[in-house]
Amino acid sequence: MVVSEAKTRVWEEFGEAIEKDYQTASGKFWQTVRHLRRDKQLSANTIYGGGGELLVSTGDIVGRWKEYFEDLLNPTDTPSVEEPEAEDSEVDSFITQAEVTEVVQQLLGGKAPGVDEIHPEYLKSLDDVGLSWLTRLCNIAWRSGTVPLDWATGVVAPLFKKGDQRVCSNYRGITLLSLPGKVYSRVLERRVRPLVKPRIQEEQCGFRPSRGTLDQLYTLHRELEGSWEFAQPVHMCFVDLEKAFDRVPRGILWEVLLEYGVRGPLLRAVRSLYNRSRSLVRIDS
Repeated sequence: MVVSEAKTRVWEEFGEAIEKDYQTASGKFWQTVRHLRRDKQLSANTIYGGGGELLVSTGDIVGRWKEYFEDLLNPTDTPSVEEPEAEDSEVDSFITQAEVTEVVQQLLGGKAPGVDEIHPEYLKSLDDVGLSWLTRLCNIAWRSGTVPLDWATGVVAPLFKKGDQRVCSNYRGITLLSLPGKVYSRVLERRVRPLVKPRIQEEQCGFRPSRGTLDQLYTLHRELEGSWEFAQPVHMCFVDLEKAFDRVPRGILWEVLLEYGVRGPLLRAVRSLYNRSRSLVRIDS
């Protein structure tokens, strides 16, 4: 019993460490993943089916992963959004080569490619001619309101977190996206951010530059110190939503963006990244 608990604790700590590497040290993260794939193939060799039966054949295992991620990732509520007419603005102008170049220069090396097998190093080595063609491709997507299918296709690699390695829900799906598609989406994000920033509460630290968990911990620490000093009670509420980011109703996202002032070609471009989105599951490389 003690040995089992120790093993579980070690796996939990390992999962937390590798998740941190995914955010801050991608090279180390993928080196660890490749090592695990070579030395630890249990997760791909046996898996429990939806009814609790143990699956051992490759076909059954692949089918189970497909079933699991279909249930997890497919949107269940996609209401249509009526978009009002909007006047042209600066954020609705064609994408410039300067925008694309700046995003490409900030790409991190060592990132795994998406389904198109284009590595970040390929894009970072482009000269002016290559960058001009990438800019043209982005503008084709911008004008047409649709993106190449490769840009909308994610390769999902199940990464074990903790618990029984034969249970699908004990894995976190890491999605690998097309790097040219990421360039396009980051150009769009840079246009969206100035519009929504004035509407974001000052207390929000998640998904904001130069803010994070440490900022929130510092604020909480100061609040606790002040409360203890004056003998005041402290009430805290921690909410952990299961699979929260996998199940966001997209229709609500479009409504919020409209409310925040994102509309016209810019909103259409953002929605195009999701209109034909699909995922492929990769196991055993």
